[in-house]
Amino acid sequence: MNLSEKIRNARTAKGMSQKELAKAAGISERTIQNYEIGARMPKKRDTYTKLAKALDIREDVLLDDDAAFVLQAAEQYGSRGHQQAQEVIRHFSVAMAGGEMDDDDLDFIKDAMMTAYYSAKAYNQRFKNKRYDKKNES
Repeated sequence: MNLSEKIRNARTAKGMSQKELAKAAGISERTIQNYEIGARMPKKRDTYTKLAKALDIREDVLLDDDAAFVLQAAEQYGSRGHQQAQEVIRHFSVAMAGGEMDDDDLDFIKDAMMTAYYSAKAYNQRFKNKRYDKKNES
């Protein structure tokens, strides 16, 4: 079950509307809608904490490997890393939709994709524009 399903299921089980959840968590209703349709994932860990508290569930119910990957990418590479990590997960999910694959094999492939993502980011750091970095340090 992905994050959007977890949030929607927990919200409906609690008998809350999206508007009520948004108010309880201190998040906009539009953001809740985006989470529930799978268009976005939280950028910060404290958002998971707020959602879990508002839904009266444990935070680790919402945090899975996908969420941890997106949060780590956001911490290391900012907004662009967050967006790229979400795209990796989305493309992987689409590629595996309807497939006949064991959960352990899926986890192995997903871990390999995440490792490849971080390796590519580290490799590309070598080509960073040093002049641009100096300009931003001022």
